[in-house]
Amino acid sequence: MLEKITGTFSSIVKTLSGKSKITEKNIEETVEQIKMALLEADVNLRVVRRFVNSTIEESKGEKVLKAVDPGQQFVKIIHDKIVSMLGDKKTDLALKGPDTQSVILLLGLQGAGKTTAAHKLAARLKKEGRRPLLVACDLVRPAAIEQLSVLGQKIDVPVYKEPDSKNAVKVAKAGLDYAKKNGLDVVIVDTAGRLQIDEEMMAELVDVKKAVNPVETILVADSMTGQNAVDIAKSFDEQLGLTGVILTKFDSDARGGAALSLKTITGKPILYIGTGEKTEDFEPFYPDRIASRILGMGDVVSLVEKAQETVNQEEALKMQKKMARNEFTLQDMLEQLQSVKKMGSMQQILDMMPGMSGMDASQMDTSGLKRQEAIIQSMTYKERMNHLIIGPSRRKRIAKGSGTSVQEVNKLIKQFEKTKLTMKKLSRNRGAQAKMMQQMMGGAGGMGGMDMSQLASRMPKGFKF
Repeated sequence: MLEKITGTFSSIVKTLSGKSKITEKNIEETVEQIKMALLEADVNLRVVRRFVNSTIEESKGEKVLKAVDPGQQFVKIIHDKIVSMLGDKKTDLALKGPDTQSVILLLGLQGAGKTTAAHKLAARLKKEGRRPLLVACDLVRPAAIEQLSVLGQKIDVPVYKEPDSKNAVKVAKAGLDYAKKNGLDVVIVDTAGRLQIDEEMMAELVDVKKAVNPVETILVADSMTGQNAVDIAKSFDEQLGLTGVILTKFDSDARGGAALSLKTITGKPILYIGTGEKTEDFEPFYPDRIASRILGMGDVVSLVEKAQETVNQEEALKMQKKMARNEFTLQDMLEQLQSVKKMGSMQQILDMMPGMSGMDASQMDTSGLKRQEAIIQSMTYKERMNHLIIGPSRRKRIAKGSGTSVQEVNKLIKQFEKTKLTMKKLSRNRGAQAKMMQQMMGGAGGMGGMDMSQLASRMPKGFKF
C-alpha cells in the first residue's frame, strides 16, 4: 500500500527526526525531495505546488528554526500538510435515523469494483446495526445482477432485482418500495458503468438519482489509475453532484496519486478504501492514519482495532488470567498464531506497524508462522497442554508429521518456554506489553526472523510524535 511514496517519506522522516538543528537549506532540500516523490506518485501538479509552497512558508519561520526540537517540528508540519491533502478528518456517511430510509447511490466506470464495493459497504453497515438492501440497477454488464445476488447471499443481505427489466429507473423505484415494505433502512443502489464516460450513461444516472433522491452519491474509483481517477471524479461531480468517493484496490496502489489529489481537486472526501479481496477488507478512510503510514510511522490505532475485531474479549480475559497463573500452553500459542492470520495479510500488518510501513512482505520469509502452526498441529492435545512430556521420540514424530526438522521443533519449544517465562514476568507489569509483543512476534517468525532491535532501527530516531 503506497510503498513507493512511503519509502521516500520514511527515509526523510528518519533523517529529520534526529536533527538538533534545521537550516533553511535543510528545509529547501527536503521539500525538493518531497516534491519529486509526490510527482513520481502521480499527484496532481496543482496539489504538489500548493503543498510545497505552504510547507516552505510555514517551516522557514521561528516555529521550526528556533524550536527546541526542530527536526520533530518540521516532521509535524509535513505530517499535517499530508493530512490536509488527504482531507483533514474522517467523513461519515450522512445517513438518516434507523427508522427512516436512507439511499446510497453508487456510481463508477466499469471495472472500478462498484458491485464488490456495494456488498462490502452493505456488510459494514449491517455490522453497525443497519438493515441494508442491495438494489441491482446495473442492467448493462453481463452477469452483474447475478454477481450482486451471490455477494448479497454471502453476507445475508437481501438483493432486489428484476433480471428481465431494461429500465434502471423503474427497478430503483421498485427497490425503494421493497425496502419500505420489509423494514430495510439503507438502500444501496448499484448502477451501470461503461468503459468510459458517455452521454447515455450519464443521462441514465441522472434519471436514477432523481428517482431515488439519495443522501449519498458516491463514486467508486480505482485508486491504481492515479490522476485519471481524479479526472473521472471531476466529470461525475459536474453532472451528478458527488458527496464522496470510495477508492478500490488501495492495497495494490504503490503510488498514491489518487488519494493525495482527490480532496484538493474535487473537494469531495474519500469515505472508504478497499484493502483486499475479502468482504472485511473495507475500511473507513482516516486521513491522519494514512498520513502516518505514508511517513513510515505506522498506524497503531487501526492495528489495535483489527486485533479487537479478531480477538474475543472473553477469551482475551481468560488468556490474561492464564498468563498471571503461568498456565500459558502450546495450544494457546496455536490460537494466538491463528488470531494473527485473521488480522489480515502480513503486508497489511506491516503497513500499520511503526517503522515497517512501505516494507515489502513478499521479500520477507513469512513461512515461519506456517511452519510453527504445522508443528503445533502435529502434536497431540496432551502434548500441547503439557510441553514437558515432549521427549526425543515425540519430537521426531512431530517433525515428521509437520514436514519440518527436529531442530525446528526444538527451536519452537525453546521459544515457547522463553515466551512463557516473559509472560510470567510481564503479568506483574502492565506497562511492558510491548515486550510481550516482541516475544510473540519474534517467536512466530512472522517478521521474517527480524528481532525488535532491528525493528527499532527502522523507527525515526528519537521520534515522539
